Amino acid sequence: MNHLDKNDQVHMVDVSSKSDSLRAAVASTKVQMQLSTKKAIEENQIKKGNVLTVARIAGIMAVKKTAEIIPLCHSIPIHGVTIDFEFITEQELKITAEVKTIGVTGVEMEALTSVSVAALTIYDMCKSIDRGMTIGPTKLEQKSGGVSGMFVNTKS
Repeated sequence: MNHLDKNDQVHMVDVSSKSDSLRAAVASTKVQMQLSTKKAIEENQIKKGNVLTVARIAGIMAVKKTAEIIPLCHSIPIHGVTIDFEFITEQELKITAEVKTIGVTGVEMEALTSVSVAALTIYDMCKSIDRGMTIGPTKLEQKSGGVSGMFVNTKS
């Protein structure tokens, strides 16, 4: 399947002949920041509010809006979204999102969009104290369901 028709014109892939299956995807990204930024987040000292709560909400909202911002992405029902945050070093926050649906197409783009928007929300909320934050790498960790089955990303 691809996004080009027989005349090499862009189109949305027709998934109407595919069968429903449970589909899930996990994506992650990282935000690197100053130690003082980490402490401000942990101590809820950011003037715009609770950073991780707002970022979680933004990530969930992004899942629901993915088809509106990614060209040719199908609008699909979402059955579950989980977003987790973990400081893996003193200056690096890992964001992980798992998205699930029962449908004819996967949720990889939704999971990737979720962690990206959550990271951008953290940047927006903390930029007044740390404009040097960096985001990435962003990657699909794994996906399951559909004809292609399970995929686990072994790249670090």
